[in-house]
Amino acid sequence: MSELHKFLFDGLPVRGVIVRLTDAWQEILARRASNTTTGAYPPPVAELLGEMTAAATLMQANIKFNGSLILQIFGDGPVKVAVAEAKPDLSLRATAKVIGELPADARLPDMVNENNKGRCAITLDPKDKLPGTTPYQGVVPLFDDEGEKLGKLSDVLQHYMLQSEQLDTTLVLAADDKVAAGLLIQRLPVKGEGNLEGAPGSSGTSGKDHDQANEDQIGRNEDYNRISILASTLTRDELLTLDVETILRRLFWEEKLLRFEPQAGLLGPHFACTCGRDRVAQMIRGLGVEEAEEILAERGDIEVGCDFCGKQYRFDAVDTAQIFRPPGDQVPASPVVQ
Repeated sequence: MSELHKFLFDGLPVRGVIVRLTDAWQEILARRASNTTTGAYPPPVAELLGEMTAAATLMQANIKFNGSLILQIFGDGPVKVAVAEAKPDLSLRATAKVIGELPADARLPDMVNENNKGRCAITLDPKDKLPGTTPYQGVVPLFDDEGEKLGKLSDVLQHYMLQSEQLDTTLVLAADDKVAAGLLIQRLPVKGEGNLEGAPGSSGTSGKDHDQANEDQIGRNEDYNRISILASTLTRDELLTLDVETILRRLFWEEKLLRFEPQAGLLGPHFACTCGRDRVAQMIRGLGVEEAEEILAERGDIEVGCDFCGKQYRFDAVDTAQIFRPPGDQVPASPVVQ
């Protein structure tokens, strides 16, 4: 079962989150693999998308925001775009569009940043936004301050956090065909550091002053630097194969951790997509009877695949006729579960 764990380092301005996506990640891959049009993701794309899904989950869990967090990677390689979305209830979905061939050992630059034009975007889309309100979006390139291509998603996101939040962040990400996992370690904002130490609140201090104070602390906090070094020793294999308790004990056995209640099951990370047979039926109804009948005459059925999760929905002539029946003439659904 997929799970997420939050923790603090007692008395230190450092927090952490670790996530292991198992059933949720396997559902994402299974839906794509069952799509007869696209087929399964190539292994390098699946690995990138798994890391993105784990990262989106970590970032969503690390902020207080009532809305969707959408992580996108796009550029000029054979992977046109890759997207992972995490909602406040930790429901997840992810997709990628592949337009070219990929070598089995393709890395991030090979997939989306061949000519250094790739970008990473993080969008915060409020659940109850007012009319005319646009979601917040931050965009960073897939290269560092010297223009060198960044080879890993974790490097891109660490760079993003420094630029957008002025916060030191360490990310370890990994994915295969069974597990997508990630560890996030972050220096708390200066305001949070004061709160953690029991200092008086900083009401009346401007946001600009907070930003400057956070920026002044970049790379200078010895406690964060020590914990970051420990976190960075976590290997890909360890992250994919070890349970959370073993990972935390191996990395931080000398530190005192304050643990929050783990989130799992429906309260933890889980797959969910907004597509569904009823929504597809509404779309077919919107086509009109004539166009629907033309498709049936040509193909024998109407097939619609979800662009996001890849699940396919098929409607034969009987199903389609049912869609266009007047509401009072609808055939009752069978009580037998098919």
